[in-house]
Amino acid sequence: MKILGNEIKPGMILNHDNDQWEVIKTQHVKPGKGGAFNQVELKSINKDTKRNERFRSSDNVQRVVLEERKFNFLFEDDNDCHFMNQTTFEQIAISKKKIGEKTKLLKENLEVIINFFEDNLLSVELPISIEYKVISTDASLKGQTVSSSYKPAIINNDLKILVPPFIENGDEITVDSRSLEYIKKIK
Repeated sequence: MKILGNEIKPGMILNHDNDQWEVIKTQHVKPGKGGAFNQVELKSINKDTKRNERFRSSDNVQRVVLEERKFNFLFEDDNDCHFMNQTTFEQIAISKKKIGEKTKLLKENLEVIINFFEDNLLSVELPISIEYKVISTDASLKGQTVSSSYKPAIINNDLKILVPPFIENGDEITVDSRSLEYIKKIK
């Protein structure tokens, strides 16, 4: 499916220069001279390389149409993460290298979307917000301003994030899986 250069968004898969590329970041740039363009950071799905490209709004780019299947995370071992399709009970193992940094966010029974292109696994998409329990955090100091002060906390899977001062040990919070930022307190 052809799309214009200014329609490229993070998370899309593009067919460009005889390879499939995952869009990591996009930035719309309007220089003083010349036309505007979309500065795109791409990561090769097959070769595990990165590159930056500029796409003008008039450029046509081939977007890969993916087949999305829902899976639940089961467990991980030394090299792989294991998932199961809840309707067919099909189980697949995906290497941790293929999933990348997202492996730290996986927890038991987390529903993910696995994208396939011509029956080849391309990528794993996590939900945007995921609930975690705060394992440990520092005590908040009186007199700190609430608006700008955050304190470090450790959540499930030993991830370190910044949380507001009112968050305490044992609290359940929602975290943005894309940026690892605190969203809200659940209870």
